[in-house]
Amino acid sequence: MANISIGKRLALGFTIILAFAVLITGISVWRLQGVASATSEMMQVPLAKERMISDWSGKIDSGIRRTTAIARSSDPSLGAYFAEESKASSAASSELQKKIETLISDDDEKDLFARIGEQRKVYLSSRDQINKLKTAGELDEATKVFENVFKPGTAKYQELIVELLKMQRAKIDAAAAHIEDIANSSRRLLFVLATLVLALGAACAWLLTTGIVRPLQEAVEAARRVANGDLTGHIDDSARDETGQLLSALKDMNASLLTIVTEVRTGTDHITTSSSEIAQGNQDLSRRTEQQAGALEETASSMEELTSTVRHNADNARQANQLAASAAQVAVKGGEVVAQVVGTMDSINQSSSKIVDIIAVIDGIAFQTNILALNAAVEAARAGEQGRGFAVVASEVRNLAQRSASAAKEIKALIGDSVEKVNQGSKLVADAGTTMDEIVASVHKVSDMISEITAASSEQSAGINEVNQAIGSMDAVTQQNAALVEQAAAAAESMQQQAAALAQAVSVFKVDGTPRLSHARASRPQLQIARSV
Repeated sequence: MANISIGKRLALGFTIILAFAVLITGISVWRLQGVASATSEMMQVPLAKERMISDWSGKIDSGIRRTTAIARSSDPSLGAYFAEESKASSAASSELQKKIETLISDDDEKDLFARIGEQRKVYLSSRDQINKLKTAGELDEATKVFENVFKPGTAKYQELIVELLKMQRAKIDAAAAHIEDIANSSRRLLFVLATLVLALGAACAWLLTTGIVRPLQEAVEAARRVANGDLTGHIDDSARDETGQLLSALKDMNASLLTIVTEVRTGTDHITTSSSEIAQGNQDLSRRTEQQAGALEETASSMEELTSTVRHNADNARQANQLAASAAQVAVKGGEVVAQVVGTMDSINQSSSKIVDIIAVIDGIAFQTNILALNAAVEAARAGEQGRGFAVVASEVRNLAQRSASAAKEIKALIGDSVEKVNQGSKLVADAGTTMDEIVASVHKVSDMISEITAASSEQSAGINEVNQAIGSMDAVTQQNAALVEQAAAAAESMQQQAAALAQAVSVFKVDGTPRLSHARASRPQLQIARSV
């Protein structure tokens, strides 16, 4: 049985019990069906006939009493009074007689029913005769028929009906006795089967209980040993049912607990040592965090100064950019003025060239005038006294021509000198224009460079702001780290306490024959944590 699973054992036991329960139920249904069939048969035939015969007997008794009242009454109208009622009663009695006749089955009943029919005829004929005689006023004859025929006939009639009624009641009693016999035999059979099922159920229950409780008691005992800390006990898991599996699982659990407790004992020693090292490390980390916070504070101060300087440089760069832009505008205007001067100098140079040409024409005219004056003087000399005045005029004209030629030469020399200086001035102005263009280009380059410097200063300022924010974040993180260091120190101390408690807890387990306490007892270092830096 130990190798059969509990489920199969329970299924087998309950199957047997259920099979007997089904058997008992089937037999009960079969016997109840017999009782129901007998009862139905009794209700449908004997009992129905008994009721009909009782009703029939009642109606006949009523008819006999009416006829007796009519016969003994001196009132001739009483027969007419009961005529309709007698007719209806006779019809009902005849209907019941026909129904009863259809239910008559055995010979005794048929013979008795035939005799009842004969007596009914006597009853009906004597009744009708009495009614006729009473109606005709022959009271004495009616009384004779009543006394001599009606009374003996109805007495026999009623006697036969009572006999038929007793016969039906006897059949009802026999059917009831048969039903009682069926019920009694059914009770006896069910009692025997119930006793057998109880005995079988008790046997199955004892076997199942013993097969389940005994291994469970062993499992409880093993669990109790484990609960008391004894991991050295032996657990028998040779059975192959569920309890055997339970004991096997308990055995595995015992082995696992043995391994775990051993490892926990070793681990608590390591945890205690490690928690002390963590506490010392937290102290070092706290000091480093405090130093880092101080360095960050100094860095933040330096970054604020650098931010102020960069902002000042950015402002100066913006002002220089504005000045460079103004200088560029002035240089552009100077370039435009120089260009205008160059144009003016070109115009002067062109005008000087025209003046030189005009002076050359004047010089030529003076030269021709001088020649003409000379020719006139020669002609005046030839003319003698008549040409003397003309010679004077020619001499004056010649002097004027010479003076004009001399003045023209001087003007030409001056104009030439002016043209040369104008040419030199034009070259200088052209050089000045080129220089102004270069200055304008340089000013634009300087302006662009200052713009780039301004943009770079703005970017540098933004970068420094971001660095300041980062330093602020680092400061906040450092403070959080300090708080975390404090929490870690508390956690390390708590872990040290828990390790000691764990060592105390696992010390109750017996793993090598004798219980032992964990030897690890570490001191709890007092930590001083910088709460705010």
